[in-house]
Amino acid sequence: MIGVNLILGAILLAQAVSSQLIGYGTGTTGGSGGATTTVSAAAAFKTAVAKANSVVYLNAAISYTGQYSVASNTSIIGVGTNGVINGGGLKIDSQTNVIVRNLKFSKVVGQDGISVLRSNRVWVDHNEFVSDLTHGVDYYDGQLDITHACDYVEVSWNYFHDHYKSSLVGASCDNSAEDAGKFHLTYHHNYWQRVHTRAPALRFTHAHLFNNYYDTVISQGIHSRCDAQVLVEANVFVNTSEPLSTYGLVIPDDSPNTSPNGDPEADGYANLGSANDWGSGKINLTHTGSFTSVPYSYTLTPLASVKSAVTSGAGIGKI
Repeated sequence: MIGVNLILGAILLAQAVSSQLIGYGTGTTGGSGGATTTVSAAAAFKTAVAKANSVVYLNAAISYTGQYSVASNTSIIGVGTNGVINGGGLKIDSQTNVIVRNLKFSKVVGQDGISVLRSNRVWVDHNEFVSDLTHGVDYYDGQLDITHACDYVEVSWNYFHDHYKSSLVGASCDNSAEDAGKFHLTYHHNYWQRVHTRAPALRFTHAHLFNNYYDTVISQGIHSRCDAQVLVEANVFVNTSEPLSTYGLVIPDDSPNTSPNGDPEADGYANLGSANDWGSGKINLTHTGSFTSVPYSYTLTPLASVKSAVTSGAGIGKI
């Protein structure tokens, strides 16, 4: 009974704090105080998200191709479980102060579900990203990719599933002149299920990853490479062969079109904070780093309660 009460308490605590910014995204306000609009068609949605200083509610399933550009000081929020985007994604390029919450991105072909480029103060929270594993490795792009010197981004309570290459941070090892000193990121309480790689893969970052739950990450989970610094704590992995690697090699399942043996890149770094549960997997920790603490306060969900808290709290319809 004590164990059950601890788990239930953790779930209630998770639900209480799951609508709060607690990491590197703290201070992001989106369109708070701006004009509010509710849309239910793709054309209206495209127009609305391109207007700065606004809160946009999506109250229907819509379909489009490509990506719609998002303006600064904007919040995009799904209503209940109605905010579904089929086939298309969002691009946040050279913007600041953007919130994307409670949306489902389904089978985005040829683009990322969300691309964040050259932007800062972005919060991606309580979304669902889904594709399928029946097409080839490169049929879909990333579910959430963060590239080109972004900074102060928080990724929380999202459900990523049924995809090959889920979430990439940093476009290239050759991009150090632009990226070095950027990419302060927090990934917490996300749920990855049935993905192959990039959960996430990171270059040049200072990334704090805590209380994420991984179920059946087929090839590789967290991959720190190209001088990335990651602080990894209180995450839980099930059916995951390699939960964490700092070895720079980009495995074929992550980059299949370049070399059948993978592509060599510089190693990354990792520090392990509060204990992680690696399950039956083996980590490949080639370098420890200097990133051992973060400049914000946070409370870890107890390791034994991570699965229950994350699987019940991540995704849409839960804010």
